[in-house]
Amino acid sequence: MKRLQYLWALLSLAVVMAACGNGSFKIDGTLANLSGSSVRVTLVADSTVVDQWVDVDKKGKFSFEGFSAQPVLVSLLDRNGKPLVMLVAANGDHLKVNGDAAQAASIRVKGNRLNEDWQLFRDEHKAFYTDPNPSRLDAAIEKFVREHPGEMLSTVLLLADYSDYGNREKVISMLNGIDAKARPKSLAWALEGLKRDVRLAGHLPRLMTVSLVAHGGDIEEIKLTGRMTLMHMWANPQDNRAALIGKVQGAGEGFHVIDILAEGDTMHWQQTIATDPSAWKHYWAPGGPLEQDIQLLGFTSVPWFAVIDSTGLVTYSGPSVDDAIKAVAAPATR
Repeated sequence: MKRLQYLWALLSLAVVMAACGNGSFKIDGTLANLSGSSVRVTLVADSTVVDQWVDVDKKGKFSFEGFSAQPVLVSLLDRNGKPLVMLVAANGDHLKVNGDAAQAASIRVKGNRLNEDWQLFRDEHKAFYTDPNPSRLDAAIEKFVREHPGEMLSTVLLLADYSDYGNREKVISMLNGIDAKARPKSLAWALEGLKRDVRLAGHLPRLMTVSLVAHGGDIEEIKLTGRMTLMHMWANPQDNRAALIGKVQGAGEGFHVIDILAEGDTMHWQQTIATDPSAWKHYWAPGGPLEQDIQLLGFTSVPWFAVIDSTGLVTYSGPSVDDAIKAVAAPATR
C-alpha cells in the first residue's frame, strides 16, 4: 500500500478560483495508456466514504469534482486496482494530474503547494521509494518530521508513506510533535487511532460490522455477528500462505474466514489468493493498520489474526495463527 508533489503561479491561481470556486475541489487528469478506460477515485471526506469510477476518454482525459472542507487524501487507481497516484485536496483546489498510467512514478500533480512539496520529497528520495527495505525511507521521513513540525507535509508523509507502525509510542510522539495547524483532523484521524492500543486497555472491542473493498471492487458492509469469524490480515509476499491455510482448514468448519489484503498495492492480489479455499471471502484494506474499520483490532504488523464471536466480541487479536485457532476452537465465555 506504500507517494507524490509540485508548484503554482498567481495567474493559474486566479483561473483556478474562477473555475472551481470554494465549495468544491476539482481534479483534471491526462494519463497515457489509460484511454477509453476508467479511473477509480477514493477518499474519506467529512465522514463520508467516496468510491467513484470516472470515465477516461480516448485522449486519456478525465475529470472529477469532490467536496471536503478540510484537506483529505485522494487515491486514484486503475480498473485493476493498481494505485496510480495519491494526492491531497480540499475545497477551492483545482488539481492537474499528468503522466503515464503504465509508469506510476512518472505521474505528476500540480495545483497546490502541498502536493508539489510532496513530489519534491519523493524525487529527492527516489531510491528509497523503490527499495524493498523501507527502513531508509522511514528514517528520511522521521528526519523531515522532526525538522519541519510546522508543515502539513509532515503529517502527510507520516500517514501515506511511513511504514514502521510497530513502534506506536514513536509514531504518536512524532505526530504530537507536529504543530496543531499542520495536522488537521481530516488527515490525522487515522494516526490518532494508533493511540488506542486495545491489547493494553485490558479488553478487546466489539465489532458488529466492518466496511471493506470486496475482491470485485465494491465497498461491502460485512456483518460479523451470527457466527464465529476468523480475520486474516496480510501483505505480499506471503511465502508461508500454504502452511497457514492448512492450519486454518485443520481447525474445522465452525467459523467464517475473512481474508484481508492490508496494504495499498494490489498488483499480486489475484495471484496470491488463486489457490485459497473457495469458501474464503477476500477483501482489501488499502490503509493497512490505519484502515478505519479495523483499526480497533490494534494490529501493527502482518500477518495478523483476529477472532470475533457470534455477538461481535473480539476474543483474540494478535500475530499468531496458532493462538487464533485456539480461540476459534475454544471461544472465551464472557
